[in-house]
Amino acid sequence: MAYTIKQISEKLQQITDENDSFIKECSLDERKGVQVLLEKWKKTKEKEKIERERFTEMTIYEQEARKQGFSLIAGIDEVGRGPLAGPIVASALILPEDIFIPGLNDSKKLSIKKREELYEQIYQSAISVGIGVVSPKEIDRLNIYEATKKAMLDALQQLTPFPDYLLIDAMELVTPIPQRSIIKGDANSISIASASIIAKVYRDRLMLDYHKQYPQYRFDKNMGYGTKEHLEALEKYGPTPIHRKSFSPIKEMVEPNLFTLGFDE
Repeated sequence: MAYTIKQISEKLQQITDENDSFIKECSLDERKGVQVLLEKWKKTKEKEKIERERFTEMTIYEQEARKQGFSLIAGIDEVGRGPLAGPIVASALILPEDIFIPGLNDSKKLSIKKREELYEQIYQSAISVGIGVVSPKEIDRLNIYEATKKAMLDALQQLTPFPDYLLIDAMELVTPIPQRSIIKGDANSISIASASIIAKVYRDRLMLDYHKQYPQYRFDKNMGYGTKEHLEALEKYGPTPIHRKSFSPIKEMVEPNLFTLGFDE
């Protein structure tokens, strides 16, 4: 009995092997609708193959660590070094060895919707996740570089079980745990890329909350970065308690008076 186009469409969705006998049957079916479905299936499978190969390439550092005998490998990354307002947020996490997360990439290369989707998937799949948050006031006290390290170490301390190896995005931490610093790690390591997404989404959500308190600065759009509208708001309203007073141009605004305009500390 010949399958209807709808039945073929539903059946193709269940097939993953291109050598499946049903694929051969479809290739012999002369109906145009069947050939369109088959071509679409082949293109989808080719995209999935390319994505899996890309993902596998991003596991090279994790594989190297496991060959050295390490098993609990943590990826660490941060977001928020550059903004004029808001905290710096770091994430540390341990992923299972056999994990596959389609679409995983550097958080900066992903849409908001995709980041949110991956955030939930990573949280559900990870063995452990830690998040470190350093406030603007502490950033001003420590400097941004030291604040970044503190956020990373705070995130690391939350992991259970504790990792035996660290993969860190372009940073080195003072810790007895063996580690590897990777330039552009968020684009080359699944563990760091995952940490990047967790940190990014977590910080963006914090900034959305701050937007409710200070809507004139449009933190919902700029996430604290020095966009034109943000700088214009600073000129008009002055800095808020979540602005970094050691960063220009806020530094120049607060130094003469040593207090923020219109807000109490």
